[in-house]
Amino acid sequence: MFFSRLREDIRNIIERDPAARNGVEVLTCYPGLHAIVAHSWAHACWRAGFKWLGRFISYLARIVTGIEIHPGAVVGRRVFIDHGFGVVIGETAVIGDDCTIYQGVTLGGTTLVAGTKRHPTLERGVIVGAGAQVLGAFTVGEYAKIGSNAVVVKPVPAGATAVGNPAHLIRKEDQSRSARMFAAYGVTPNGDDPLSKALRGLIDHAARQDEQIERLSAAMKAAGLCCPSIPEGDKLDSEQMNRLVD
Repeated sequence: MFFSRLREDIRNIIERDPAARNGVEVLTCYPGLHAIVAHSWAHACWRAGFKWLGRFISYLARIVTGIEIHPGAVVGRRVFIDHGFGVVIGETAVIGDDCTIYQGVTLGGTTLVAGTKRHPTLERGVIVGAGAQVLGAFTVGEYAKIGSNAVVVKPVPAGATAVGNPAHLIRKEDQSRSARMFAAYGVTPNGDDPLSKALRGLIDHAARQDEQIERLSAAMKAAGLCCPSIPEGDKLDSEQMNRLVD
């Protein structure tokens, strides 16, 4: 059982990481794999009631790999911790199958009540980008993506992409094959921030209003209508403004 899971994890890493050349390299040089293997031992001790031994194995794994996984956390199959340095996974965290976690990620708790669910649950296929902080006892739905450095403090629906601090949703995708495709660091093709979209819409609207006002002024002058003059300001450059919010 142990060796079959190990082979499965190695194949999974080779599929997801183009830098992985062969199984020997993955087995000997990938701290994410070492952390997952050590966690399986620590978690087994934790469940068997050997709490101190589980914590000690977790502590040794942290020294060797730079990845801290509490022995009480539940980790599914084919979980890939890429690079991994600085990853912290709390006691009541649950990580589903086929999830990918990059360096600097925290799956943390926001309460101090022992014996309660304090840490997040990641369902199948979730991708958490580098430096993201997922804080609280909520669920991140299947195949959701969390962008690098996002701070997530509330549930993320299945198939959605969350970015920013505090995190907001870019979009909720359907559960088609394209939505389930692997996206490194949670970066999706043609992903667009809704705040940037809103700002671009306002800029374009203001530019159209400027154009309409100029046409109305020209028509009034042509008709011989006199209107009070006001000091002219800088003309809105919509292309320049849109580049600033890209």
